[in-house]
Amino acid sequence: MGLPETSRAADRSTGLLDDKVVLVNGGSQGVGAAVARAAAREGATVAVTGRRPEPGEALVAELTGAGTKALYVRADLADARQALGSVAEVIAAYGRVDCLVNSAGLTSRGTLLDTTPELFDAHIAINLKGPFFAMQAAVADMVARGASGTVVNIITSSEHGGQPFLAPYVAAKAGLAGLTRNAAHAHRWDRIRINGLNIGWTSTEGEDATQRTFHDAGDDWREQAAKRLPMGKLGQPDEIADFVVLLLSDRSGVVTGSVVDWDQNVLGGLD
Repeated sequence: MGLPETSRAADRSTGLLDDKVVLVNGGSQGVGAAVARAAAREGATVAVTGRRPEPGEALVAELTGAGTKALYVRADLADARQALGSVAEVIAAYGRVDCLVNSAGLTSRGTLLDTTPELFDAHIAINLKGPFFAMQAAVADMVARGASGTVVNIITSSEHGGQPFLAPYVAAKAGLAGLTRNAAHAHRWDRIRINGLNIGWTSTEGEDATQRTFHDAGDDWREQAAKRLPMGKLGQPDEIADFVVLLLSDRSGVVTGSVVDWDQNVLGGLD
């Protein structure tokens, strides 16, 4: 019998991030928490940010209990000053940031016709403005030290267009995809590699809440969704985390400015 999806990588470590300081914004749950665990497994010192102390502190306790140096920073990434401050706090604690992952996100629904200015601003703040200023602070630290570094932005396959009810989400995430390429180009000679991951439909705590809140989903929504997907399952956070760790590490070579479609549906494919 195979191991459960979420435990296959639990004991596998090749030291990809030995001696690296990794900051995972939005790292207290979902994909971000999976990235934090994977980075810790690969030898990193890990800092995570989140708005709610309980899951953030619980994750840090889990990581430190397993022997990882870890830090929780309470921050709301919708506030640019807190995004900047989160990087500053990690630098104060560990002296530097080598790797940054922006995984915080807002997925509340809105169409072109019913999105309010307030909802639009909320999406821009969390899905674009927060990552922008976190990158600004982390890259400034790398440049000041004359050090190479890596950034991975968690974006979405919907940035290519998405469903009508994702209008403000798509607008913000498409901006993040463009920012990823722009920043990668700007800092390639600093040997700072910046890439993005367009993740598809993924099984997370946040997605469960979204499905129940906006789509009247029942307890079996994951099983029902899996039946409609080519690989017979939703994306798994630990699988995404392994990919992110690879992009953060030297094993991804010279790759920069890439926004990779991590999905089971093929852009442009038609049935």
